[in-house]
Amino acid sequence: MLRFENPFAFMILAVVPAFLILRKTGILRKIEFPLTLSDWNGYSFSWKYSAAGIVAVFSRVLMVAGFLACVVAYARPVITRPEKIYTSRGSDIIFVVDVSPSMGALDIGNSTRLEASRQTITSIVTNLTGTSFGIVAMASDAVLVVPPTVDTDFFLERLNALVVGELGDGTAIGTGLAMAVYHLMDSNAPKKTIILLTDGENNSGSIHPLTAAKLAADNEITLYTIAIGTQGTVPVEYTDPESGKLISGYMESVFDDAMLRSLASAAGGVCYSAESYRTLSETLVSVSEQETVVQSYKYENTSEPAHYICFIVAAICFAVSWCIRRLYLREIL
Repeated sequence: MLRFENPFAFMILAVVPAFLILRKTGILRKIEFPLTLSDWNGYSFSWKYSAAGIVAVFSRVLMVAGFLACVVAYARPVITRPEKIYTSRGSDIIFVVDVSPSMGALDIGNSTRLEASRQTITSIVTNLTGTSFGIVAMASDAVLVVPPTVDTDFFLERLNALVVGELGDGTAIGTGLAMAVYHLMDSNAPKKTIILLTDGENNSGSIHPLTAAKLAADNEITLYTIAIGTQGTVPVEYTDPESGKLISGYMESVFDDAMLRSLASAAGGVCYSAESYRTLSETLVSVSEQETVVQSYKYENTSEPAHYICFIVAAICFAVSWCIRRLYLREIL
């Protein structure tokens, strides 16, 4: 909504009709130096084409527009927007994302497994406001990329920075889950959730996945596991972050379904299988909706000054008008 903090500034517009009346009655005249160029008994000088007259009118229109923009700026326009403010705590959800080289497999449509995961997570985070989201990246080791936050822009920036193979070529599921549990155990959120997206078996790290799952259950954290991708021979392609070389070929994709089911069961969650982008998207939507809570909120108006926009418009109008009159019409200003 647009409002003006100094609406009395529009009274300045009364100067325009007064100026036109004075000019029309001849009381106020502009200074002119008439210069007639003509041959003896010939015709006076005139524009050969009407384009110059049209350009001159356009120049005057720009001057008037610039004047109006200055008046509007003096009226101090302010754009007011309602902002949704949550007054209660929402859920905390941490995505444990596998970034091992196998996540470069091209078996989720035309995208890699990591890119498909990134796209679906982006859709979820963008549409669910009030919920805190975090990321733990996992391969041979695990690191906290984003702690639970409601800052969507920061979350998506860090999510898009994930790279296949940046943490080695192993899959330390237990370490990744333990990292997520550690950053959720002291949270006072009404619901705490871990969503594991992986395409492999646990073959790295010093923490057993089931130990991490039981630790999550002890801290009232729900764990969902999602096996992403298809099994069998699949194409893989990614750029090695250390050497910068393009790695491409085929690999044998195998999931430890029994382990993933036992992990989810131990922490009160469910194990899912996502072999397509649609299945992955539907799974994440379903899980996120189950784990969100109803929050109380209120609306507050936030104001943003817009006078600087009017000054910019006025400056452009005056500059273009001056260029037209001085450079094209060759007027002496």
